[in-house]
Amino acid sequence: MTNQFSNQFRLSITEALSTQLYAALDRLEPAPLTQENLDALALQAEQLGFPSMSGVYQLFRQEPGKERELTYVGKADQPLPNRLQDHLRKLSGRVGISVDEMSFRCLFVEEDLSAVSPEKMLIKRHLKTGKIVWNNRGFGINDPGRERDTTQNKENHFDLEFPIDLSRKVEGLTPGPQTLREVLQAVKNRIPFNFRFGRLAGIGDRLITLPERGMTVDETFRLIAPHLTDKWQISALVGWTIMYNDDYKYYPSAFRYYRPNEVVEQKPQTRRPKKGEMADDFEDEPLF
Repeated sequence: MTNQFSNQFRLSITEALSTQLYAALDRLEPAPLTQENLDALALQAEQLGFPSMSGVYQLFRQEPGKERELTYVGKADQPLPNRLQDHLRKLSGRVGISVDEMSFRCLFVEEDLSAVSPEKMLIKRHLKTGKIVWNNRGFGINDPGRERDTTQNKENHFDLEFPIDLSRKVEGLTPGPQTLREVLQAVKNRIPFNFRFGRLAGIGDRLITLPERGMTVDETFRLIAPHLTDKWQISALVGWTIMYNDDYKYYPSAFRYYRPNEVVEQKPQTRRPKKGEMADDFEDEPLF
């Protein structure tokens, strides 16, 4: 109820934060997503005395001959440079996209804003004026875990548009005889996408001789596969790779299987998203 001398006032803290965050980011010029710039970002945070280095960020993509577009809005409870480095690593191992097309801008946010989800406020504000290409399309960086291996991706999923690149060189492998366990761990540490494998009981000590020449991920998996036994297989899913003794299990999002005696190609299966349904993001889920 109001009259000529009184009325009601409601202060929206979240709306004020959203407006200020949006404006503060908008004043910044996106910088190329390079290791050099991320190193400089970490140094800046240290010089400014930001111990947690948490904050919010935006990723942009500019394809040759096209306008730059906003692709992703996120937050980092961990240090911002680390989160952006994870994105750099992930994007460097994908087909159909180059990290040279990517740029970023970010804000360190020292206050604890986790309860009000600053990235969600930014997403909501951006969606009022346009679109964000990769949010809610499965762009998250973490391994979603074993249960997600059998998921049938929606047609608009990030991994389907930009699958992992098996033609990428595996840098830094040591030539010569090594155990299967050592080779698998070395590959896991050196490729820019997740590689998860089961317990190697009975096969972990098998010897594999790595050649002097460098190999691609595909060539490395083809070298490993003949040393597997039983129903072990390496499955290349569109978003990550796995190796299990799984009775040659079928995975809807797989496009290649490496088995002891053969390599099997497969067209990834998809499904149409239901009305209002969006792809899952695994951004804040723990590593498996």
